[in-house]
Amino acid sequence: ERAPSGGDRLPPLFSRCWHPQSLIEGNRVGEGGEMATFELYRRSTIGMCLTETLDEMVSSGTLSPEIAIQVLVQFDKSMTEALETQVKSKVTIKGHLHTYRFCDNVWTFILQDALFKSEDGQENVGKVKIVACDSKLLTQ
Repeated sequence: ERAPSGGDRLPPLFSRCWHPQSLIEGNRVGEGGEMATFELYRRSTIGMCLTETLDEMVSSGTLSPEIAIQVLVQFDKSMTEALETQVKSKVTIKGHLHTYRFCDNVWTFILQDALFKSEDGQENVGKVKIVACDSKLLTQ
């Protein structure tokens, strides 16, 4: 996913509807040892659009905050499942590694002058942020 241009602030829905602890718990191991579904895809374009739409619906009173949160949780699960079962493409990425971090079983890489190659062609990207986790930690 390309690095967001607006900084690292959370979308309005998170600040209004979620206690900060619920954001942290999304990546913790549950009581039974299972890992909750990561919230990786909420920062994607489709995730941000969904969040903005849900925020508008909560603000107008069309939707309760609890239902909005349920929609986001289902979005997390659906994205994980769809990417696991429906995407068969392989991509090679080359670039200058600017920053990397490993925290809470999640790797974050920031590449500069990245080149994405696939069977369909290639694309140069000035700066890209890659967030990755061990798929074995995800539950469906």
